[in-house]
Amino acid sequence: MKTIAYLLASAGLAVTLGSAAMAQDAATVAFLMPDQASTRYEQHDYPGFKAEMEKLCPNCTVIYQNANADVALQQQQFNSVIAQGAKVIVLDPVDSAAAAALVEIAHSQDVKVIAYDRPIPSKPADYYVSFDNEGIGRAIAQSLVDHLKASGVPDGAGVLQINGSPTDAAAGLIRDGIDSALDASPYKTLAEFDTPDWAPPKAQEWAAGQITRFGDQIKGIVAANDGTGGGAIAALKAAGVKPVPPVTGNDATIAALQLIISGDQYNTISKPSEIVAAAAANVAVKLLKGETPEAPNKLYDTPSQLFVPAVVTSENIKAEIFDKGINKPEEVCTGEYVEGCRKLGIIN
Repeated sequence: MKTIAYLLASAGLAVTLGSAAMAQDAATVAFLMPDQASTRYEQHDYPGFKAEMEKLCPNCTVIYQNANADVALQQQQFNSVIAQGAKVIVLDPVDSAAAAALVEIAHSQDVKVIAYDRPIPSKPADYYVSFDNEGIGRAIAQSLVDHLKASGVPDGAGVLQINGSPTDAAAGLIRDGIDSALDASPYKTLAEFDTPDWAPPKAQEWAAGQITRFGDQIKGIVAANDGTGGGAIAALKAAGVKPVPPVTGNDATIAALQLIISGDQYNTISKPSEIVAAAAANVAVKLLKGETPEAPNKLYDTPSQLFVPAVVTSENIKAEIFDKGINKPEEVCTGEYVEGCRKLGIIN
């Protein structure tokens, strides 16, 4: 596995990890994530954050909690870590609107809040670290539009749009990006759906209904992440649709990479979570020291750092994922996907 610094350099991202001096005093920092529907938090975000904190502040205590998509549970966890002495809380909110009250609680007790991945629009946090979510939506949708044009799909053909959770402000930004690309395209949106809790089964259920409704009018599906995209692909296969129309994604999960290798998913977004996790750790340590972190961006009146990720298709999956060490071939090229990996030059 390549180092975080290598991944940042490969992506052309302007952040210097390890630049913050080690915090002089031990402190408690909390890392509160929103759900377990995605494996990224346990497998990438938290390990990346913890590893960087250990470098920058080896005497600091890091508390990790996951709210499992429960707003009330996240509030309990938030109050609990403050009671345990957390001076900085990195918060990826279950509900972006409800999180405004959490920021107020923290600030009333001189606790700093770093909004992580999902912004908190109605109450500025002390900092926001994320990939550019609106840019992600625009990129996956434009990639699909370009593919449909190159494939000779005529103007006026229809696509489905599957958005993320309506309580997630980041999902709203992704939706806005998708809208901007589709609205400027020659294709029409047949139907659109906001997926509660980003749950793949709910995306699959909705997609199944649209397949019954629109049939072969569906020439592509813009899904906001790999889970909802995978749900759409499952619905298409269950309905016996052949060939499966191109479906987008986002997060570069192993399952999605395998679907791209097999030809069932058209694209995803490579955004190694360790990048934003390490950046959040750097910001946390600066805040602990009373410093003002540099902010290349500003979103919702919050100083922000927004990273630009890469779109991945079968054409560049080897270069973007495997050559950069984000995933190892043995993690992805298993079972039925071995032959596809050989065809794409990922393995011999």
